Amino acid sequence: MKAAILFESNKPLTVSDIELPNELDYGQVLVDLHYSGICGAQVNEIDAIKGPDRYLPHLLGHEGSGIVLDTGAGVKTVKRGDHVVLHWRPGTGIQSETPKYKLNGKIINAGWVTTFNEKAIVSENRVTRIPENFDLKLAPLFGCSVTTGFGVINNDAELKIGQSIVVFGLGGVGLNIVQAAQMVSAYPIIGIDLHKTKLDLGLKFGLSHAITGNSDLLYEEVFDISGANGADVVVDTTGISSVIEMSYELTHPDGKTILVGVPSNPVSIFTLPLHFNKVFTGSHGGNAMPSIDIPRYIRLINAGKMELDGLVTNEFPLEKINEALELFRSGTAGKIIIKT
Repeated sequence: MKAAILFESNKPLTVSDIELPNELDYGQVLVDLHYSGICGAQVNEIDAIKGPDRYLPHLLGHEGSGIVLDTGAGVKTVKRGDHVVLHWRPGTGIQSETPKYKLNGKIINAGWVTTFNEKAIVSENRVTRIPENFDLKLAPLFGCSVTTGFGVINNDAELKIGQSIVVFGLGGVGLNIVQAAQMVSAYPIIGIDLHKTKLDLGLKFGLSHAITGNSDLLYEEVFDISGANGADVVVDTTGISSVIEMSYELTHPDGKTILVGVPSNPVSIFTLPLHFNKVFTGSHGGNAMPSIDIPRYIRLINAGKMELDGLVTNEFPLEKINEALELFRSGTAGKIIIKT
């Protein structure tokens, strides 16, 4: 089967044929992947922003969709033929050993879930069954973008009716943060991005105000809308140090600054407000529980109370994954999907 492999940090991925293990271990699930999403986490892995990569060469991808081909001993939550979402946050079921794929007889490392491959052996607790009639092209969004975005609002921010929120960066996660904020009746909901197309998408998904990120009057505009003390919640999805610092400064003294994007450079803030009521914190996937959250969100979609249409803006075949990653880095796209 074909898979995109990271052989060297800060280099393009290589699409090669690799071998599956001969049999599944306890708690493992074999999935025929149909689609995978691209997330900032993969770019961070490629760029090794957390330091030298000890697992090279290895596979990538942590949000996808497909159909179960087989299950190992002990697996109870899914069976052959089930349509599933693959997700990086652990859900219900066994956490198995990680699979050992091979290229020319040598091991290619992989984590509990990978999705930049035609088939994947994943841990039972990284798959959640979905209805067969749900669009597999949209299903990867449940693997990270939707669950993280909604989790940020429900679990990290605990956003209340009428509270104000600012969201920096309107990619897949940012747009779902906006949608979730609108669903809990936050106001105002202010979105900031460099690209007009993404601001327009944000307005569709619930923004009350859209601001261009390179505006010379950005601070003034946000304070005019949110009030002189800033917004109750400010979320950064970009991971850019200067934007994180800006987010903190735009947060109300009793508010929360929540970091979804992972910074690659140091951040400088004045910490005194943290000794009082201000909160400055990172989010770990919105503390989502995929096995519980994904069925809830599908019910909302079926009831017409939530939508994913328009979030996916580009699709690439696996062979062109480096082009897809280049587009992702440009910041101009919404959600990018890989057809595996």
